[in-house]
Order: sequence, then C-alpha cells, then structure tokens
Amino acid sequence: MTEVATRAQAFGLIAEGVAAGLSAPWRLYLARGCRYVSLNVGDRDEWNAWRAHLGCPELSVRVYDSAGEIRRASIAEVVIDGCRVSVELVEEVGTGDLDRLLAGDGSPFGSEDR
Repeated sequence: MTEVATRAQAFGLIAEGVAAGLSAPWRLYLARGCRYVSLNVGDRDEWNAWRAHLGCPELSVRVYDSAGEIRRASIAEVVIDGCRVSVELVEEVGTGDLDRLLAGDGSPFGSEDR
C-alpha cells in the first residue's frame, strides 16, 4: 500500500474496503493538518469487518452516560504508513450488559435479545 499522505489516498483506502464488499461507513472524518482518518460504522458486524479489512489489532472500549442513556464506544486503531486510522462504533448499552461487565463475564456484549 502506498503512503496515506493525501485526502485522495485516504478516500481510496475506504473505497478499497467498499469495493471488497464492506458497508460504507456512515461517517468518515479526515483530520485537517494531521494524518488521521476516522470511520464510524452502524453495527458490530460492520465494525468487525472494517477492523479485519484494515488489520486493526487494538481495541478500547469506553462506557459513558450521554443525556441519561448509557452508551459504549468501541474503537480499534491501526497506523498505516504513518497515518492513524480508527474504526469506531457507538452503541446503546443495556443494564444486562453492565451487569455482565461488572461480574467479569467474558461473553460478548449484545448477545442477548433486547
């Protein structure tokens, strides 16, 4: 892959994923003045597909309260030729998810019917 140094190259990186059959991200953010691309996707399957396509090995999860609703942000990042690329998913979290998290249950979030 060539160095991701321009906006055209960043869009090309995303276009390659879409051409390979991935769903287009619902939001794409290209930072001005630095080499950073952020993709926001709509569900966990899209998030996992983009992570696999880009080779994002890292994962961080933040749970936060937003206007009385509990949300979880899953973020995977990779650096491709000096350009930081992140894939982000924001989901509503049910109290059952929080109970499993506090109990240390390793099962994936969102596995129960809501």
